[in-house]
Amino acid sequence: MSQFATNQFRKGLKIEFDGVPFEIVDFQHVSPGKGRAFTRTKVKNMLNGNVTEKTITSGDKVDGANTEQVEMQYLYKDAAGYNFMNQANYDQVVIQEETLGSGKDFLQENLVIQVMYYNERPIGVELPTFVALKITETDPAFKGDTVGGTKPAVLETGAKVQVPFHLKEGDVIKVDTRDYAYVEK
Repeated sequence: MSQFATNQFRKGLKIEFDGVPFEIVDFQHVSPGKGRAFTRTKVKNMLNGNVTEKTITSGDKVDGANTEQVEMQYLYKDAAGYNFMNQANYDQVVIQEETLGSGKDFLQENLVIQVMYYNERPIGVELPTFVALKITETDPAFKGDTVGGTKPAVLETGAKVQVPFHLKEGDVIKVDTRDYAYVEK
């Protein structure tokens, strides 16, 4: 397993403390007038998403987390969970809803996503930033609703988003998966 000294820290680096994987969110090297220099590091727990601060003495080394990004294609959902296929070796994997988080709202057949593995166990997913989905439910547009307003809409995957008044059922729209925002028709 690789180790990293504090001078090798960078945002996004995956490290491990006490058997838990963390991702570096931010860090600052501090050289006090007295005593040893240290690095104040903000890290995000990759298992539960909590952000904490760790102080590491300069020169100390921390273990790299045993993580791996794997490109996978979404196949279908069944009683066991969400089924994906590894794009490299065609192995199929079931991922639970808790691991997917809000990502489940944008899964459509054949969508390719990145799955983060820690010690050969899926711990999170990264969806494409934008996906195109069809509106399955929304109120019809009516005269007078022309500029600047939005209305709720349900997409083919079940995700609920706000869309401009002029859109109707059957329209395909582009949505930002990070914040459920309508981008364009």
